[in-house]
Amino acid sequence: MSTETQTIALSGSRGRWLKDRLAQIGVTTGGILVLVALLLIFFYLLYVVKPIFDGAKVEPGQQIALASQGSTVLLGVEEQNELVYHFDDRGEVSFYSLPRGGERVLGARVEGEVSSVARSQTGNMVAYGLDDGRFLVLTPKFNVSYPDNVRTITPELVFPFGDSPLVLDEQGRALSQLHFARSGSNLLAAAVTADGAGILTRFAGKENFLTGELELAAEQVDIPALPERVDQLLLTPNLRFLFVRSGNAVSIYDVRNIDKVRLRNVIEMNASGGNITTLALLAGGNSLLVGNDNGKVSQWFEVARDGKREFTFIREFQASGEVELITPEVNRKGFITASTNGGLDIFHTTGGTRLFSDKQAAAGAQAMAISPRNSLLLLLDGEQLSSFHIENEHPEVTWRALWTKVWYEGYPEPQYVWQSTSGSSDFEAKLSLMPISFGTLKAAFYALLFAVPIAIAGAVYTAYFMSPGLRKIVKPTVEIMEALPTVILGFLAGLWLAPLIESHLPGVVILLVLLPLSVLLTAFVWHHLPKQVKNAVPEGWQSVLLLPVVVLVGWASFAFSPAVENLFFGGNARSFLTNELGIGFDQRNSLVVGIAMGFAVIPTIFSIAEDAVFSVPKHLTNGSLALGATPWQTLTRVVMLTASPGIFSAVMMGLGRAVGETMIVLMATGNTPVMDFSIFAGMRTLAANIAVEMPEAEVNSSHYRVLFLAAFVLFVFTFLFNTVAEFVRQRLRDKYSSM
Repeated sequence: MSTETQTIALSGSRGRWLKDRLAQIGVTTGGILVLVALLLIFFYLLYVVKPIFDGAKVEPGQQIALASQGSTVLLGVEEQNELVYHFDDRGEVSFYSLPRGGERVLGARVEGEVSSVARSQTGNMVAYGLDDGRFLVLTPKFNVSYPDNVRTITPELVFPFGDSPLVLDEQGRALSQLHFARSGSNLLAAAVTADGAGILTRFAGKENFLTGELELAAEQVDIPALPERVDQLLLTPNLRFLFVRSGNAVSIYDVRNIDKVRLRNVIEMNASGGNITTLALLAGGNSLLVGNDNGKVSQWFEVARDGKREFTFIREFQASGEVELITPEVNRKGFITASTNGGLDIFHTTGGTRLFSDKQAAAGAQAMAISPRNSLLLLLDGEQLSSFHIENEHPEVTWRALWTKVWYEGYPEPQYVWQSTSGSSDFEAKLSLMPISFGTLKAAFYALLFAVPIAIAGAVYTAYFMSPGLRKIVKPTVEIMEALPTVILGFLAGLWLAPLIESHLPGVVILLVLLPLSVLLTAFVWHHLPKQVKNAVPEGWQSVLLLPVVVLVGWASFAFSPAVENLFFGGNARSFLTNELGIGFDQRNSLVVGIAMGFAVIPTIFSIAEDAVFSVPKHLTNGSLALGATPWQTLTRVVMLTASPGIFSAVMMGLGRAVGETMIVLMATGNTPVMDFSIFAGMRTLAANIAVEMPEAEVNSSHYRVLFLAAFVLFVFTFLFNTVAEFVRQRLRDKYSSM
């Protein structure tokens, strides 16, 4: 070999080596970047989700001295955590400035001889009962102004029902115990007089058309069957129930109709081994909290059973010691307890958990209050007022609330529920991920149930039996289907397919039965045709003969559907399902999703499975046929086994596609987060739920972060499926690679 030839060969070797090296570096770099991207997504999701599982944090703040001489009735702080208001049982009202070290900025006093006092369970109103049977309702108000661009908060007292006392007892007896509740312009007051009589007065408010003033019409009735000893009165904010505590017995009165006040029942609500110390209403006024001297706090609310609604024990919490005070959080289902031993505990009812527990206060606190934003806690011990800063942004999110059944207010039993928002500020967030996780798996199951048999059977036939000429047409056509936007499939499924199936339900069932039978019948007839007829069709083109059969059977099934429906189902198959069989039917259901999403998944499974079958080495099939095996035996015992890793990968790729699908399930289902295995019921998936609710979610709210948690769960689902798929594929590859 000449020197010039050796130089050219060496140069060519260096060029190939350089290209191979660059290709290796490029592929390696790309793989590493993909892994880095996945890890970044994973850790970003964890970063957003982590705060919802952080426990509550309480840090001591400043302490101030109050100048009041009476016992505290109402203690509170305005929204900006700057001004504290204090009402005592002598009728004295004071406002203190926290930024000024507890300086008293406003004081007032209620005129008249105060005989009783009460605070509303919702809001910050106080009612002072007088010794002449009258009472006065007042509430603090804070006016915010910005003189010279400096925020200034000015307190004042407001009398929502007029500055003149209202007559509660027409006989003018002193009010020894009192409670009240307001709903709009209506006011309901319950009292026990000095001689032990129970009275209930309803004030119906109506605005005067000319003067604009609120005019009240009073109606008084006696409280029937009142216990001899009354320890506490409690009215619900919706003016529906009156609770009267006498020792451990709580009498429940229905007071919706003032003319028909009745005692519904008397329940011993004390915890086992304990005695009741106090009652309180959770935010919204639907749940009753019962504190006991053994540290137990129980939750009760109405439950409908057997046509009746009765107050039922729901759950129990354990505080640090004897429960002295219970303060519900504002606009959410949490509460704080103060114990006689100085223990401070924070609970949330939805999750059924204790979020914080520590001894932060002196023993024997007289009053406790939480700020409107639930960020500042006030504890009063004598004249010493202590403040605590609370960090508790996501109390409603716990593992128990996310993955187990929860007994929500108004529900007959514990359930899995996803309902993230409502028009009410007292709404109890229901953030269970079980219904939407179930919906994700259900949608994927029905999609694969429809797609896998068609895709794999089509792939095997195309790769093994079909003629090369026809295969060049069929394979690209099916693969082009994968480029069809899923929003188009979802649009067609929701607006065309769903109504079609609903109106031709018997036809769908007939089609599912007749189509495979007609294919088998056609194969049977073809098998018995004369050879000259069969030879007229080119080898590998026999499948084309099935096209008219499929079209004819499909047309006939839907054409005869109305007649079958009139003959067997009284003209309405949907009503027959619902009324006779007890099977619910949603127009956009799992059947629609399975068909629509199946068409989206079929190209993925078909393409990968077809390549796997077609790539089986020809020497294996030729050797099998040469040894006397039939084509069918060769397919089932050689080709399918060798291609099984690729076929399994195709199915798992289709599963991953189905689990992550968004637009089809968004448009083709009712988007109802229910757990129902029925093929005629709808569902909501993780991906669709994120797409629907993320634009409306408040950034960094519990709802927002739980949606990110749903994305993380979806990420974990696909990761697990792919991991299992790779593991099984490798096992199959190792087992059949030696063939």
